[in-house]
Amino acid sequence: MGPDDRFILSKGHGCMSLYATLAEKGVLPAAMLETYAQDGSKLAEHPSPKGIPGIEVATGSLGHGLSIGAGAALARQMDRRPGTTFVMLSDGECNEGSIWEAAMFAAGRQLDNLAVIVDYNKLQAMGRSNEVTALGPLAEKWRAFGWATREIDGHDMGAVVEALESVPFKARRPTAIVAHTVKGKGVSFMEDDLEWHYRPPNADDLARALAEIYGEQP
Repeated sequence: MGPDDRFILSKGHGCMSLYATLAEKGVLPAAMLETYAQDGSKLAEHPSPKGIPGIEVATGSLGHGLSIGAGAALARQMDRRPGTTFVMLSDGECNEGSIWEAAMFAAGRQLDNLAVIVDYNKLQAMGRSNEVTALGPLAEKWRAFGWATREIDGHDMGAVVEALESVPFKARRPTAIVAHTVKGKGVSFMEDDLEWHYRPPNADDLARALAEIYGEQP
């Protein structure tokens, strides 16, 4: 992403990574991360623009981020300003009708300065994504809505970077990157386990998870 680009985290429940990134970039003090989800903290479990530099809108009411992103991309198009608007979606979020309204709008306006990345881990709050709704085949749905679409391994950072650097995939068409992922990847007792959508780790869980991630003995 370049200096003229914009990023919207529509799946607001993934804000832990966003906060860490902002701290890594020096936008937030690193010590502030220790206050995450504590009573009165600015770092809530869903992001809010109140008092947090780098966050423009509140997200996590799923389905709203793409509409905001499409509007931002249209404004850039009308003003002939450079830059791409990137929107991170969850797969469960694609249950929302507002996602597909925004998708049709973006295709109709030929917003090739708009790209979505779908975290397709195939799990959501109440079950497997394809059981809650007939979500798959997801990439074909984006193509049918007029988006230039690619599927990638979301755990392969080389593939992620290559896809992002290739946006737009086609002129006058918005871009969809469907990133296949595994919830809890890298931690054996969390991988592809719906229980960990909500369950916080205790001290022993954390020690074991960190040991697996960093290749150390617990």
